Amino acid sequence: MRRTLLMSVTAFALGAGVTVPSMILSQAKPPAYALGLINVKDEDGYKNKFLPEAQKLIKEHGSVYVAGGFGKTTRLDGEEPPNRVVLIRFENDDAIKKWWEGGGKKLQDEQASKYSEFKGLWAIQGVEAK
Repeated sequence: MRRTLLMSVTAFALGAGVTVPSMILSQAKPPAYALGLINVKDEDGYKNKFLPEAQKLIKEHGSVYVAGGFGKTTRLDGEEPPNRVVLIRFENDDAIKKWWEGGGKKLQDEQASKYSEFKGLWAIQGVEAK
């Protein structure tokens, strides 16, 4: 049964123009995450002027919001979190770099700073599923 399944997957991949080695390599990188800690100073401006562009750019890069928002973070230990914390999942660390270099940094520098203060933005490589 396993052999039949492997043959079916291989036949499908070849029919789609994908080679088995490229399928294996494409699965080799784990997902990556961007974690942003943000102190929003002008919530109205942030939500209405910055956020729609930011969300569009994130979606264009195949990424999704995993967690976060305004006032949705609870301190368990350490310093009090800022009023907005977000976690965004990307396909892999290369996808984060493409997003950042493909408009993410520019948007943050030119727009986000008008309405907020970023306490930090980190790229975190995920672990491989086992």
